[in-house]
Amino acid sequence: MGGSDSQPEKPYQPPPPPPNPELDKPWRQFDWGQKEALKKWLENFSPCNPNVKSIKILIAGQAGAGKSSFINSIYCGFQGRISSRALVNSIDGDSRSYTQKLKEFTIKTEKKTLPLVFRDIMGLEYEEFHGSKTEDIIKAVFGHVKDGYKFNEEQSIDYKDQHYTSDPSLSDQCFCVVYIIDGSTVQFTDDRLIKKLQIIRKRIKDKGIPQVVVMTKVDEACPLVKKNLRKVYTSKKIKEKMELCSASIGVPMTNIFPVKNYHDEINTNNDVDVLILKALEQIVQIANDRLDDNESY
Repeated sequence: MGGSDSQPEKPYQPPPPPPNPELDKPWRQFDWGQKEALKKWLENFSPCNPNVKSIKILIAGQAGAGKSSFINSIYCGFQGRISSRALVNSIDGDSRSYTQKLKEFTIKTEKKTLPLVFRDIMGLEYEEFHGSKTEDIIKAVFGHVKDGYKFNEEQSIDYKDQHYTSDPSLSDQCFCVVYIIDGSTVQFTDDRLIKKLQIIRKRIKDKGIPQVVVMTKVDEACPLVKKNLRKVYTSKKIKEKMELCSASIGVPMTNIFPVKNYHDEINTNNDVDVLILKALEQIVQIANDRLDDNESY
């Protein structure tokens, strides 16, 4: 018997709309008009311990994630112009860290030099023999490494080195460690790098030193944020990346701050500045709280 096995054609079903990349409301409240208030607070800040003139903060993390650019961007926020005080690597495709020495930076405003010192170190690169040793970072946090120390990729600093401080004072020590993580590639971060960060975290956590993550390149990480930086706290993608940072490294979400560093701009921008300055304010408060504990490392 003849007959057809063909099935009747189903009516065309349009594909479902893509999920909304934006939350209905910001998951973290943020005041985009607080730039001047933040600048004023930071300019009026002084360490809680009168024996410490400047609080030291160590900047660590991925090579190329924007450690030096973060310091530059803070400076730009106060100066109202683009500056490159901390050298950055402009060679495309070079994943090696530009910072070869432990370099200390201060931040100058129009009125004063802030009582803060950033210690910028060589990037924690993935390759086994590249990047600063985790031991060097830990020693730098505890104040054993002097400004100007040139990182040795073969071995960690020891007491024989002229840049080694055997008995660091309270002023030599860091009161917060800031990890700079590239938000655009955080999901691909090498397990060996994560392991290094976890080792550092455990060693300094045992001494009560707080840790913060500054997640850079949020504009590259999310198209929504690239169009409008003020979407950073309604972006589902940015929130997921921050949660991934928190789970991987072990830093609480309250201590993770998404930012966009200045990169190719020739003028400053209020929204860029306010995210940067808010991150700095939180870092300073966290570090000052640690200093207030007034416990010897």
